[in-house]
Amino acid sequence: MGASVLLDLLGGVSLLLWGLHMVQSGILRAFGPRIKDWLGRLLRRRLNALAAGIGVTLFLQSSTATALMLSSFSANGFVELAPAIAVMLGANIGSTLTVQLLSFDSSFAAPLLLFAGVIAFKRGQRTITRDLGRVAIGLGLMLLSLHILLSSLAPADNVPAMREILRFLTREPVLTLALGAALAWVAHSSVTTVLLAMSLAYSNFITLEAAMALVLGANLGSAINPLLEGASGGNPAHRRLPVANVITRLVGCMLFLPLIPALAQWLSDIAPNYGTVRLVADFHTGFNVALALLFLLPLRPFAALLERVLPDVKQGNDPGTPLYLDESVIDMPAIALACAARETLHMGDIIETMLRQGMQALLANDRKLAAEVSRLDNAADRLHEAIKLYLVKLTRGSLEESEGRRAMEIMAFSVNLEHIGDIIDRNLMELANKKIKRHLQFSIEGRAELEELHRLTIDNLKVAFSIFLSGDVRLARQLLQEKTRIRELEMTAAESHIARLREGRQQSIETSSLHLDVLRDLKRIHSHICASAYPALDAAGELNPSRLKERLEAKVREEDGFQGKLYHAP
Repeated sequence: MGASVLLDLLGGVSLLLWGLHMVQSGILRAFGPRIKDWLGRLLRRRLNALAAGIGVTLFLQSSTATALMLSSFSANGFVELAPAIAVMLGANIGSTLTVQLLSFDSSFAAPLLLFAGVIAFKRGQRTITRDLGRVAIGLGLMLLSLHILLSSLAPADNVPAMREILRFLTREPVLTLALGAALAWVAHSSVTTVLLAMSLAYSNFITLEAAMALVLGANLGSAINPLLEGASGGNPAHRRLPVANVITRLVGCMLFLPLIPALAQWLSDIAPNYGTVRLVADFHTGFNVALALLFLLPLRPFAALLERVLPDVKQGNDPGTPLYLDESVIDMPAIALACAARETLHMGDIIETMLRQGMQALLANDRKLAAEVSRLDNAADRLHEAIKLYLVKLTRGSLEESEGRRAMEIMAFSVNLEHIGDIIDRNLMELANKKIKRHLQFSIEGRAELEELHRLTIDNLKVAFSIFLSGDVRLARQLLQEKTRIRELEMTAAESHIARLREGRQQSIETSSLHLDVLRDLKRIHSHICASAYPALDAAGELNPSRLKERLEAKVREEDGFQGKLYHAP
């Protein structure tokens, strides 16, 4: 009997975790970018930030997800530490509201949510409909898992041995708190651990006091994951927000743990008909509300202390760390533009490395190298964001026409480099992983065609760097002439590949779609490379403006703080 109950318990917890994962992934797929944008606009005042944390976490069903998102914002300097801590305090409250909703008997809704979710996921014509179907399925699984937990733990009298074991494990409040922290850390979720504590207390496996200690541990354990996952790297400043979250939880646990017996008696007295489940849920909410009230007023001094203890240290060995963006010269446009240009070339070096290693990973079926290319793309994205913000600060001042034009050229080149990185990471490396997974190899002739096209792309990328620095019109003309050569080479390679298919060459048949996709992606990369020629040709009066006008306005709106036109590949 005890083994059966244990298996049901493990199954219920696993189902709960999977349901929570489906809700989070569905919400992030459907609304992820909009959530980030909305959160970024609200991080101005502490009360707004607190409310934003509550709302976002109730939406995402995870304070850990909110913490990781905030850690990214804070680490990159997009939000000050004090409002970020306020959002985190709100996020902790938001996670308790999920527990409050699930503490009511809503098992009747599980079949309806599962049915509606499956229909939306299978039959939905739009992506957002399928994502919301995923959310409904996740909610249904969570409710179903709670029903399984309560049903499997209900016959407590029939398994006295297990009840004695659990009571033995939870008789010491400090050890119980540590157990709750460990469970929340392993599960990556305080919600799951709190719901488990509620189920155990409801079935009389543990006392109300033990359930409350588990709740404290769950709050502490869920704060550990962002510290370990979202604050990797050597810069201490990146650990400020996760450390702040851990400190607030630790202080709360130290204050509340000695008060558990008195609080348990008080809650039982004021709500004798509530039942254990509701009392545990209310304690969970009250704990996080009390922490928010305690830390909201001294937020600025607390943030200042963390900034002193964990200073911002630039790491030279991180490829995503800007090397040349000197804030002290932002009021000297000529020097600042030179700094931005140097940083863009730094970004270009990373893109060139990605292009070289990406083709090597594709041809050699090197999974480790493909993962390294993805890591470099993240570094390139960080550099692009830093360059953009630096130029935004620069263009807020008074610039001469030539300086404004140069700022646009730098931004345009940075944008095109970022697009090249995305094509390599999201397209070429996806093709590489497919090729590795299926153990495929290109034919000798097909490999040679790809290598030749790749070699020309690398050579022209170097020419683009030179044009970006010098504005050489002759090189710009030469680069645009290469577009015709690349187009002809791609068509010739495609025709040769089709000829091999007609011959029934096995390797060509197996890699046909991969081969053609790589040709297409290299051509797209080359188009972005050729975009560096347009500013030089435009300045020399050799560019027909009608070729660009229709495509520039959309690109302008993509980059913050810029008005006017960007040079982009037609």
